[in-house]
Amino acid sequence: QVQLAESGGGLVQTGDSLRLSCAASARSFSSYAMSWFRQAPWKERDFVAAISFSGSNTHYADSVKGRFTISRDNAKNMAYLQMNSLKPVDPAVYYCAAALAYNDYAHTYSDRRTMDYWGKGTVVTVSS
Repeated sequence: QVQLAESGGGLVQTGDSLRLSCAASARSFSSYAMSWFRQAPWKERDFVAAISFSGSNTHYADSVKGRFTISRDNAKNMAYLQMNSLKPVDPAVYYCAAALAYNDYAHTYSDRRTMDYWGKGTVVTVSS
């Protein structure tokens, strides 16, 4: 069983930056691929970014490519999402998710059906 806890959400202005953190309670955190998804009101939960279990491979949604960066620290059981140049389209509840990895390709973990564990989310609000 893996427990995930997101933090770092808040209210920012358009163009600002925010870093989300995800703390994992996994015994073998380095065996899990990590992803971030987001869900805006009345919309489906959409993929944002993924990182392979080794950290060597990342994958991003087109809407955040070049603005967001996913990273992980396996020694600390942490995953991060650095969000720069935030836009009015970015507000949502952001969720981190973990999947026991069977390959080192991050794009595999862009489908929420592949994810095994989910956090409760952290809210990001962007004011214009």
